[in-house]
Formats: sequence, C-alpha cells, structure tokens
Amino acid sequence: MSLWWRSVGMTDDKQGAPAGMIVPEEPDPEIENHPEDWLAFAIFWGMAVIVFLQFFTRYVLNDSLSWTEEIARYLLMWITFIGAAIAMRRGTHISVEVAHLFLPAPLVRVLNFVIDVLVVGFVGLLCWFSISITKLMQIQTMTVFPWPMSIVYGGIALGCFLMLWRAVQRFIADMRRGWRPGPAPSEIIID
Repeated sequence: MSLWWRSVGMTDDKQGAPAGMIVPEEPDPEIENHPEDWLAFAIFWGMAVIVFLQFFTRYVLNDSLSWTEEIARYLLMWITFIGAAIAMRRGTHISVEVAHLFLPAPLVRVLNFVIDVLVVGFVGLLCWFSISITKLMQIQTMTVFPWPMSIVYGGIALGCFLMLWRAVQRFIADMRRGWRPGPAPSEIIID
C-alpha cells in the first residue's frame, strides 16, 4: 500500500499532530466498474426519483400517483438481489466463522471446500427456482399497469444469475488458493 504525504503547516491540524510534522494520507479509493454496481446504482436512483415523486404528489399536490408505490416496491426487490450479487463478489455476506478458529488447517480447507460447494449449489438452485417462477408469473399482471409480473421476477432472476456468476468466480479463486484461509474479504474482491 502506498502512502501519500502532505506537509502540515505551522499550526496543529485536526489530527492533533504538532506543527511541521509530515502526516501520512490515504489515497482516494478506486471506483469499481462492475455491471452489477452500475445496475444497482441506476435502479437505486430510479427508485429514489419515484419515491420522491410519490411524496411530492401526495403531500404537495394532494393527488397521489397510484403507480409509484407499486413500482418502487418492485425496484426494491430488484436492488435486493442485485445487491446480493455485489455482496457475493466482495465476500461480505454474513457467515459464521467460529469453526475456522478451532479446527486445524487441513480441516479448515475441507470446510472451505464444502462451504463453497454448498454456496454454488444453493445459488444454482435459487436460479432454477427464479426461472420457474418467472415463467409461471407470465399470466399474472401488475396491479396498476397491464404488464406481466414476469418482468418483476425476471429482475430477481437476473440478480440470482449475477450471484451465481460471482459464486462460481469465488469457487475458482478459492480452488486456485487450495481452499486455504485467505486474506480479509476486502482484499479478495473478484474482478
């Protein structure tokens, strides 16, 4: 990790360093450019605009738009599953790691392998169910718009497949490492 340096003036700075000291400064974080990040960003801001429109029409104009609540709810469902793909890539899903502390290293490797197989299997099953439900929901329409509900469930299926893609990438990365305990999740982000 490289450090950026700046010279402090003659007065004390906010960190309490004496005048004239050189204080290390962290570099700016890199902006990630992954498809699920941009998709989540667009959906989030679309949802924010729709919720603001709902607030404005309800409390300022006293004439609420009927479609805003339903569409905002569907966008929230989409962003949940796309956000799960982001968490899968970053390795930040909630997990229980107490067994890693008490098991010897060879058993930790076996445990990591079993966990990776279960994660890929579970997410694969989730993809299969999401496709099945999307097909079934083709006949049902949304409450406000005459659009099929399969659009909503298709977004959920997209999030599930993005999650599967990242789970398989994590499986391959762990396989290359021999399922040894790796660095912190923030250091093994898959690109």
